[in-house]
Amino acid sequence: MLKRIYDKSKILFAVMWIIAYCVLMSAADALSAAVGMEKSVTLAIGLGLSVVLFVFLKKHALLAEYGFCRSGVPARSMLYYIPVCLMLSANLWYGVTCHYGITETVLYILSMFCVGFLEEVIFRGLLFGAMRRDSLQSAVIVCSITFGIGHIINLFNGSGAELLPNLLQVVYAAAAGLMFVMLFLKTGSIVGCIVIHGIFNALSAFADDSAVTPGRQILTCVLLTVITGGYALYLARTMKRS
Repeated sequence: MLKRIYDKSKILFAVMWIIAYCVLMSAADALSAAVGMEKSVTLAIGLGLSVVLFVFLKKHALLAEYGFCRSGVPARSMLYYIPVCLMLSANLWYGVTCHYGITETVLYILSMFCVGFLEEVIFRGLLFGAMRRDSLQSAVIVCSITFGIGHIINLFNGSGAELLPNLLQVVYAAAAGLMFVMLFLKTGSIVGCIVIHGIFNALSAFADDSAVTPGRQILTCVLLTVITGGYALYLARTMKRS
């Protein structure tokens, strides 16, 4: 069935995965809270979706097409990934704490890597791959913006997200989405994007939210947007030269 949908319309296939991901992972977060163990159900659902998607790509020899390969680009041409390291440190800028016990921390970290895998494969792989055939520029813009806007679901899925931080998240997520697209285009590999995305999300388990004021939220948004957006533009410029 999945292969029939994929063959009929790759864009429809990507949209189907986006919807399934948003609905199931939101429901999983709610169920995790209901059973009293953070990310317990989320990890199970995220792992299940990840396995289904990976097996589908492997079964139909699509792994290489969607970037499951090593990057052959030297670190020097990537500015030694320094902007990425700056982005990864953002969750720790205002202090470090531990929100959960050992078991819940492990569940949280593993579930965040599942999120990184799914979001990168769905947005930078399936959606971008389907759209770039018609227009590379449109694919870059749409995939970046939809990735940012997709985070607004946190306002409605019972996660407790507040309006200001969530709207700011939409802004810098769109810039990060652009960076991930450019990383994928530059290196030809989605593996790095998955690892970076997973680490960034996982480190949120140790962020000291009590020290974050509205002013700091805005500052963080501005800095992350400048860092990731600027890095994306740098990568785009170097690709035009080559």
